[in-house]
Amino acid sequence: MSLLGIDIGTTNLKVGLFNRDGNLIDVRTAPNRVYYDKHSFPYYEPAVLVESVIGLIKELQEQSTHEIETIGITSMAESGLLVNQETGEYISPILPWFDRRTNKIADQLRLEIDEIDRFKKTGIKHSYKHGLAKILWLKEAGYQIKKGVKWLSTADLIAFHLTKVVATDYTLAARTYVYRIDTKEWDESFIQKCGLDKELFPEVKASYEPVGEVSEGFDDYGIKEGTPVIVAGHDHVCAALAVGVVTPQVVLDSIGTAETLVGSVAERTITEEDYRSGLNFGVHVLPNRLFWMGAIQSSGGSIEWLRNLLADDKLSYDRLLYLLEGVDHQPTGILYFPYITGSGVPMPDTDVNGAFIGLKASHSKEDVIKAVLEGLSYEFEWMRNTVEKILSTKLDQITSVGGGTKNRHWMQLKSNVSNCPITIPEINEATLMGAAMLAGLAKGIYQDEADMLDVIDQIKKEEIQPNSSLYKKYKNVYQNGYLKLQDPIRQIYTNNE
Repeated sequence: MSLLGIDIGTTNLKVGLFNRDGNLIDVRTAPNRVYYDKHSFPYYEPAVLVESVIGLIKELQEQSTHEIETIGITSMAESGLLVNQETGEYISPILPWFDRRTNKIADQLRLEIDEIDRFKKTGIKHSYKHGLAKILWLKEAGYQIKKGVKWLSTADLIAFHLTKVVATDYTLAARTYVYRIDTKEWDESFIQKCGLDKELFPEVKASYEPVGEVSEGFDDYGIKEGTPVIVAGHDHVCAALAVGVVTPQVVLDSIGTAETLVGSVAERTITEEDYRSGLNFGVHVLPNRLFWMGAIQSSGGSIEWLRNLLADDKLSYDRLLYLLEGVDHQPTGILYFPYITGSGVPMPDTDVNGAFIGLKASHSKEDVIKAVLEGLSYEFEWMRNTVEKILSTKLDQITSVGGGTKNRHWMQLKSNVSNCPITIPEINEATLMGAAMLAGLAKGIYQDEADMLDVIDQIKKEEIQPNSSLYKKYKNVYQNGYLKLQDPIRQIYTNNE
C-alpha cells in the first residue's frame, strides 16, 4: 500500500508516494509557473496547475507498482480562485498569496474593522494576502460571483478536480479572514457586512477527515475510483507534523529565505496579548490543538545578501563554510540586527532597517560572516522567549528543517545561544510526508493519532547539543547588547519619519 502526498507550492508542484512507515518511495516535481497580466499582476493559470499535478501523478504511477490507497493535499495558504461548483468552470485565475493588487482594498477594509476583534476570531492579522481581499478585488474588477460559485484554495482546487466535492480544511479556511477558529464556523455576519454571501465559501472539515472520494475517469492516471481524498491544509503545519512537532514543548524551525517557526498549543481563547506578539494562530491539523506561527523575515535572505556583498561573483556556500571553520568559538563582539526587509515577531516593524554594531578594524571577513549567524540566532532566541511567555510553556526542544540546516556552524551557534538541543531529522520531503500521513490517518492505515506519531518518532535524526560555557557568554551579549539596543535602533527610523 502507498500514501500519496500532493504539495502545491509557490514555486514548485510536488507529488510523492510514501509507505506506511513514512519512507519516501518516489517523488515527482514540476515548476508552478507564474504568469503576469497587462498590469504586471501575478497569477497562476488554474487549468495549467491542475493538468501539471495530474500529469505528475500519472508519471509517478507509470514507474510504480504501488497502488495508491489514499491522497492528502497540502498547499500554500492564501492563494485561491473562484470556481463554478456546478459546471467546474474557472471563474477567475488563481491569485497568489504574494499578489499585491489587493493593497488598496485591504487598506480600505482596515478602516472599517476592529483588527484586534478580528484577530481574536480568526487568529491572523489583517493583510492584503488573505482570501477576503482577493474576493473583494475580483468582485470590484467585474468577476461574476453568482449562485454556485465558490472560493477555493489551491489544495481545495485539486481535491475538487479529483472528487467533484467542494470542501476545505480548518487551516486554509482561516486564511480567508472570514472563518472563525474560536467557533469553527464561517463568520456569516461579517461576510454579509463585506457584501458577500456565506454560500461563497466551502464546507470545512478537519485535516484528517476525507472531503470525498476520487470520481470516475482517473484510472489512466493510476488513481482508482473511490480512493479517499483529504485537504491536509497549510504546508508549514503539515511539515511540522511530519517531524513530530505536535506538543507545546517542541518548535519547528524551518529555514529558507525567511525562517518560519511553528508550534502547537492546546485549544484556547485567542487574546489581545497574542495579537501584540505578532504571532499568527490557527486550528491545528490534529484535534484539540491550535498552531502558532512566526517568522524571521530575512534569515536565509541575510546570508544571501552577505554572499553577494563579500565577493564580486557571489561567495560560494563551500567558501563560506570554509571561512567559518577558522573562526574562534567565542562571541565575535559584533551585533547584527537582521532587519534588511523589516522585522517580524516579536516586534513587527516594516520600517526598521538592519544594522551592524561593534565593528573594529581588527575584525575579519570571517568575523562578519559569523556575526550574521549570531544575529540570526539572537533573533530566534528573542522569538522563542516571547512565545514561552505568551504560551506559559517551556520551548526547549527545537527541530530544524530546510536548507539552513546544512550549515552546521549556524546550527551549533543557535544551540549555544538558546541552550537547547537542536534535532535535525533525516527527511527530504516533510510537507509531502505530513499530507500523506494525514491521509493515512483518514483512511485508517494508522489506528489512531498515537499510532501515526509512533511511526513519525522512528525517523532517523541528528542532534546538536549546546555548549554550556559558551551559552553563558552568549546570554550576556544577548541580554545586555542585542535586547537593550532594540528600542534605540527602532527609534532612529521613527524619529526620522
